[in-house]
Amino acid sequence: MKAMILAAGRGKRMMPLTQNMPKPMLKVAEKPLIEHHINNLKAAGITDIVINLAWQGDKIKDYFKDGSQFGVSINYSQEVEGGLETAGGIIEALPLLGDSFIVINGDVYTDYDVSALMQLHLQSGEAHIVLIENPPHNLDGDFTLSHLSDESQKYTFSGISRYHADFFKGLAQGVRPLGPILREKLNEHLVSTELYIGQWDDIGTPARLDELNKRLKAQ
Repeated sequence: MKAMILAAGRGKRMMPLTQNMPKPMLKVAEKPLIEHHINNLKAAGITDIVINLAWQGDKIKDYFKDGSQFGVSINYSQEVEGGLETAGGIIEALPLLGDSFIVINGDVYTDYDVSALMQLHLQSGEAHIVLIENPPHNLDGDFTLSHLSDESQKYTFSGISRYHADFFKGLAQGVRPLGPILREKLNEHLVSTELYIGQWDDIGTPARLDELNKRLKAQ
């Protein structure tokens, strides 16, 4: 199975740290954030990885190259300046990804074990997303658990998911956010969900990055 790490975002909220550096290359526990994802994927047995690039993407490519020094194989999906949003980036990379694949946001830090996603059997056009309890910056949440009837309780999308390639069938290339597609497909019962209670941090601001590094250092 292949995995895609989303790393094309501009990271404007992380300024000035992202003035000349892509957000996934910011250091967490003295390693680039994206390196933690690569190590976790490798530990789960996933060594064929696609990374999409836009803002300062050459810095990611220069650091990881073909991935061989990290025990993986990396292909890159180069996007236009400004990027294509999440769904647009995945659609652009589909020729590199195969029939079913895992996607991870490059700007989160987590200990989620993607081995669980590898055990899923997705039918054509289906997806599975991992939700987490709502952090302070997203108290209203994003999506309900698909097996619950309480529509008032929403949880936050972790940025971790698995897709059958046909989930994006018929969608044109270009700038396209993922959220509206997930909501539509959830209503069509094509998206399953799970709630993960574990380590998860969104590296959305310099303060959050500093707080995470302090917490990890104290462990």
